[in-house]
Amino acid sequence: MLGVALAAGLLGPAAYSVATVATPHTGSIVLAGPATSGGAGRAPGGMPPGGTSRGGAGGGLLNASTPSAAVVQALSADASSYTWVAAAVGSQNAAGLQLGTQLPVMAIGGFNGSDPSPTLAQFQEYVAAKQIHYFAAGGGFGRQNGGSRESLSIASWVSANFRAVTIGGSTFYDLTQPASGGVGSTPAATRTA
Repeated sequence: MLGVALAAGLLGPAAYSVATVATPHTGSIVLAGPATSGGAGRAPGGMPPGGTSRGGAGGGLLNASTPSAAVVQALSADASSYTWVAAAVGSQNAAGLQLGTQLPVMAIGGFNGSDPSPTLAQFQEYVAAKQIHYFAAGGGFGRQNGGSRESLSIASWVSANFRAVTIGGSTFYDLTQPASGGVGSTPAATRTA
């Protein structure tokens, strides 16, 4: 009887271990155990192939997305000419691009975009020195939990001064192509790659 109870008690942990090992994961927090609807009772984060979230509480904050082949190709072009092939607000947004391209991507504002690094002035210096090629639009949460406004200032400056380009369904700003009336004289345009 004791052996049956012991075996029954070990079945749950064994099932969770097998489900965890058998499921592909991305993002910064790995989910443990079998998938459940709504992610109840489980840690947020992680995405299986196809980009469908298994977690509930994170709301995408902890999921690093996988860039499309078009984004990887665009960011990889002339990569050796830049210190960072792109910049993105928040480390999760940057992580998806960096893992997808295997190239350096600047995370603006730390984990969720609320840290004051880099400052707008520092970012402007990097752009002027042609150290960053693209800026990923969207993402990040800015002043979440009382953080800095630097990432919001950077995103506003970029959108006011550089061309928006659509690459593989995602919007980026080409930091080598100033918009008209911005930091250069090239007319603003949107292109699809």
